Amino acid sequence: MFSRQSDTASRGLLLQMALRDLIHDRKVALCIIFSLIAVIAPLLLLFGLKNGIVSHLRHDLLDDPRTREVRMTGNGSYDLPWLAQLAQRPEVGFSIPLTRSLNTQADLVRDSQHFAAGAEVIPTAAGDPLLAGAILPTQEDDIVLSASAASHLNVQAGDEIRLVVSRKLAGVNQRVNKVVRVTSVLAESRFSRAAAFISLPLLVALEDYRDGFQVASLGVSDGEPTRERSRFSRARVYARTIDDVAPLANWLEQQHIEIVTQSAQIEAVRAIDRVLGVIFAVIAWISATGSIASLVGAFIANIDRKRKDMAVLRLLGFRRHAVTIFIVIQALCLTGGAFCAGLVLYFLGSTVFNHLLGASLPDQAFVCHLAPMHFITALVSVLVVALGVAAIGALRALKIDPAESLREI
Repeated sequence: MFSRQSDTASRGLLLQMALRDLIHDRKVALCIIFSLIAVIAPLLLLFGLKNGIVSHLRHDLLDDPRTREVRMTGNGSYDLPWLAQLAQRPEVGFSIPLTRSLNTQADLVRDSQHFAAGAEVIPTAAGDPLLAGAILPTQEDDIVLSASAASHLNVQAGDEIRLVVSRKLAGVNQRVNKVVRVTSVLAESRFSRAAAFISLPLLVALEDYRDGFQVASLGVSDGEPTRERSRFSRARVYARTIDDVAPLANWLEQQHIEIVTQSAQIEAVRAIDRVLGVIFAVIAWISATGSIASLVGAFIANIDRKRKDMAVLRLLGFRRHAVTIFIVIQALCLTGGAFCAGLVLYFLGSTVFNHLLGASLPDQAFVCHLAPMHFITALVSVLVVALGVAAIGALRALKIDPAESLREI
């Protein structure tokens, strides 16, 4: 028990001595702290800019579901098993069959003064990334309008409009009107063109009507008997993530299907990430190497300057590990103080960057940003460097002979 109390008292005394020595030798301590701040603060700001810019670009890509769209061009003929296989692929986040291109248009009419001629009609279902947050159509009488279509029609959620489709059967022009209810209106950023998102059964009914078949859901009894739908021309496909776009596109191309993706935009963001990563790594390594060399020199010079004091400590009964702890305590205090000051400068600098450079960005956007984990990683890295430098200094201090203090008397 006595030995433990003695060790505790010795460590407490060692801590007090280390702190008092730093205060007494504050000019040298401040020089070391300032040299560390000159490295830590710029590196934090540089990494914050890299992380903020790339994170903002990636956020834009992820927030815009059109980036993950893999659009099938042309009209093919795909049976239901193949479409089911496509939907079950791990890269696919959403997939729904599509009819022929000519049959994905219709007139949206509210009255004689408010209409949208030739608007797109697009099938949708649960999980549609474009309609995230919107009330999806649950019946054939429900539709979701784009902001452009809603503006042309001057309608909002809850209003009713007419979906108008025409055909020519046996030389006679025909037209069918279907009253539908608007469940939601998409934001302009989600879909810029005039469009109506409808259920797949309604889209199939519109194509059947144009192809000259009877369609009970539209109240049409003229034409050929109702057909059983077993094949579709295309599919609306969205990758699960932006990283899944390329594998999904490759798989479709292997099926000899022509596709269009936003791969160039995705690759541009990755290229920016790589370039900024290389720039940051080079600057960080140069700065860290210079900082470590400066710290090693400062610690060794400080130890040489205090050889007599170190020898006195050894003569008073402090063992080798006590001298090592003494140096480590000072290294951690200097590094911790420099990191805290660098952190304050980082927050001031990042505030300036976000205010000046972020003025042209959308709300809640940032150009300089670090997550809590980044700060923890930076602190651990700085402390590891400090411990390494302290270890080098301790090796030199351990070579000091206690008898050196007697020679000075």
